[in-house]
Amino acid sequence: MTTQAPRRMIIPLLFGLIGAAVLIGLGLWQLDRLAWKEAVLADIAARIVADPVALPAAPDLEGDRYLPVTASGSFTGESLDVLVSRREIGAGVRVIGVFESGDRRVLVDRGFVREGDRAAARGADATTVTGNLHWPDEVDSFTPPPDATTGLWFARDVPAMAAALKTERLLIVARAPTAPGIEPMPVDISGIPNNHLGYAVQWFGLAVVWLGMTAYLLWRIRRRTV
Repeated sequence: MTTQAPRRMIIPLLFGLIGAAVLIGLGLWQLDRLAWKEAVLADIAARIVADPVALPAAPDLEGDRYLPVTASGSFTGESLDVLVSRREIGAGVRVIGVFESGDRRVLVDRGFVREGDRAAARGADATTVTGNLHWPDEVDSFTPPPDATTGLWFARDVPAMAAALKTERLLIVARAPTAPGIEPMPVDISGIPNNHLGYAVQWFGLAVVWLGMTAYLLWRIRRRTV
């Protein structure tokens, strides 16, 4: 091996080590994010099952998300159906009904009804609703508008549903049955993404590949200069 070989290997070696350090740093950052996200999810899970309180007069979109609430009143019979599919059950709808509590009209996600049972009575008697406030983020540029023929909606778009049913922009997701034949689909943390561990594994994997490629390049340089 000539004396030029070590010199020719310095730049690739530095490039490889710096690149690997960056990738490992990104992996460690994702592990930090994982710990942060797990703490956030634990806090949300604890909030979801806390004792319910009365409906806030002026709910805050972020501060009151998942807030457990209870309200007394009655369903008006007005409702919208949001298409949903459940594993091992199949297609159906979420029933979004109008609930009047005093002088307030709010939306209630009453739960799941099978597609074949959409025409069944849904009950509109006086009741108490217990659940969690939620403003789902389900609408994007690919979400189709409601189907005027079938009456189906394709996402829980709280502002649009509130406008259609003339209610407050407030959705209670029921965690207890509101009528026979409607199965509650209460709020939980399963729908909140937490992919940081997978991202960390990817960054660490790329670091290993980067180091392997660097080692191969150094080996090639060494062979050419022998």
